[in-house]
Amino acid sequence: MTPSILVLYYSRTGHTAQLARLIARGVEEVPGMEARLRQVPPVSPVTEVAQPPEPEDGAPYASRQDLIECAGLALGSPTRFGNMAAPLKHFLDGTGAEWASGAMVGKPAAVFTSTSTMHGGQESTLLSMALPLLHHGMLLLGLPYTEPALSATLTGGSPYGASHVAGPAGDHPISDHERELARALGRRLADTARKLAASA
Repeated sequence: MTPSILVLYYSRTGHTAQLARLIARGVEEVPGMEARLRQVPPVSPVTEVAQPPEPEDGAPYASRQDLIECAGLALGSPTRFGNMAAPLKHFLDGTGAEWASGAMVGKPAAVFTSTSTMHGGQESTLLSMALPLLHHGMLLLGLPYTEPALSATLTGGSPYGASHVAGPAGDHPISDHERELARALGRRLADTARKLAASA
């Protein structure tokens, strides 16, 4: 069975989903690795309303089995007041069994986000997603400055992970540098997972 990197995200307007697809492309540029795109469902204050078992569009909803089976994890969310969005936090809050069993220990992980403004909390959101991954015992990867786009970008991208500045109206396309960095993060994650598997 081909090792897979789980690219798990929540996206409200589609920008984080676009980043997820670019990271998945980067993953699949590494020979012998494949990406598994999954999203988490939205949450509602009306608890009686249930989401359909499959989303109307986009990637399938994630299951706990996806976490157990993956060789690595890329986790993405739009920014909500400098933090990850509630649907992703809700999903992570339900992973106590995987934490207790150590299902994610030693697997590489990376994070990505999209914000409407340049200083809208990209780095704090990336760090907020990193915290539960540390509790799961995962090995966090960022983007090193050996990636030329990290020093050249005038939009998104940080050493903490891939990011996109969507603009206040959400109409900014993903820039060339943002694309390069998202794919680079996917490649780095997949290459690390492959090396770890080979040394086991």
